[in-house]
Amino acid sequence: MRLDVPVADPDGPGYDAVGLPARYASRLIGRTGGSGCVFADDGWWWWIVPAGSDHGLRWPLPSHYAPGARIPGRRPRLISGADGRSPYTPPIPLYLMTCQLTGSEPHWPVAAPGLRQ
Repeated sequence: MRLDVPVADPDGPGYDAVGLPARYASRLIGRTGGSGCVFADDGWWWWIVPAGSDHGLRWPLPSHYAPGARIPGRRPRLISGADGRSPYTPPIPLYLMTCQLTGSEPHWPVAAPGLRQ
């Protein structure tokens, strides 16, 4: 099933979703600042992020990264709409908060040649 984002721009960059079990998600929702669309069902909550937000990142378990916002056989409802025109939750703060909640160490990709570290 693909999540249907109400404010998605058909000419925009596309979108993916990051899912977390409800036991983590309920603690995370207040920390994301209310930006972006969030969907929920009884077991999982899904944050909409720009397509490719998994590039170079390992989202920690038990989170689930869903390219194209295609999620496993669930029917979640929209619980938080976008505050403005963008359906996205900023992926880097979401990633760092997810790592913190799950007790995981953030894993950053190796820097490209010529970039300072």
